[in-house]
Amino acid sequence: MAIKQMHNVGIVVDDLDETIDFLGEIGLELEGRATIEGEWAGRVTGLGDQHVEVAMMRTPDGHSRLELSRFIRPAVVEDHRNVPVNALGYLRVMFSVDDVDETLERLRKRGAQLVGEVVQYKDIYRLCYIRGPGGLLIGLAQELG
Repeated sequence: MAIKQMHNVGIVVDDLDETIDFLGEIGLELEGRATIEGEWAGRVTGLGDQHVEVAMMRTPDGHSRLELSRFIRPAVVEDHRNVPVNALGYLRVMFSVDDVDETLERLRKRGAQLVGEVVQYKDIYRLCYIRGPGGLLIGLAQELG
């Protein structure tokens, strides 16, 4: 049996409201928000008794989703937000945007920090990495031509 589609990518955040607002500025839409707790949830994750606030953010084309989670219980045990881009595990999420410069200008007003610089890859893309809310690593790609 083949995979039908990718449903979502999960990211643990420390401030759900700020992250929802920030990703909304990029263009993602809040699909839904809920509190997840109970024995069934702990069986899925292996964490046992858990209490989590989640928000599902959808890309404008409707094909991709980010599931944002803020753990109330159990407490977060590790923090990978400040590791360099060559660290194992979650690296970053990248979004295609119409205009990197305009997007950067809007996101800087919300606290985004450019990681390196905006670069051009051949005549194909303009690319950059930013740090968003809570140090979340986000890539922006503008297709050229």
